[in-house]
Amino acid sequence: MDINQKFADSASSPLTKEGLPHFEGLEFYPADPEYILKARFVLNPDPEPFEMETTTARKPVYVKYGEAHFNLNGTDLVLEIYQSNKAKEMEEFREFLFLPFKDLTNSIETYGGGRYIDLKIPEGETIIIDFNKAYNPYCAYNHRYSCPIPPKVNHINIEIPAGVMAYNDH
Repeated sequence: MDINQKFADSASSPLTKEGLPHFEGLEFYPADPEYILKARFVLNPDPEPFEMETTTARKPVYVKYGEAHFNLNGTDLVLEIYQSNKAKEMEEFREFLFLPFKDLTNSIETYGGGRYIDLKIPEGETIIIDFNKAYNPYCAYNHRYSCPIPPKVNHINIEIPAGVMAYNDH
């Protein structure tokens, strides 16, 4: 099921009951291979659990699993990659990593609270980051959700025009 099918289905949609009947699909930037990056992955040798800030009082526990080092459009960047303590205890999510970020498209063409990319634990020292797969947190569509706020270290001072754009019915 693609993301638009998921959002249009009342059983899986994050949209409000009022918004669901008006849903016509999410807007995406055109897919661009320039935003599929091979990053140098640096594993955090001593991950300490911490409570990540969210849009509510909820404080989910994550660890900084590692860092992605890469160059995009002439800018050297380092983004922290996280693993949820709760997810790593569940067999089907044990290999999942979480990359929340903000960039200069936020509040203009994309959701103001930042976007997310789901990753898998890399086998070596390289991790592929596909910004074309960047998506909005559910709180971009419905204020009832509690969404992790990208830590300041993952606020980058360039535009990343890739992935899901802002949803205008919220």
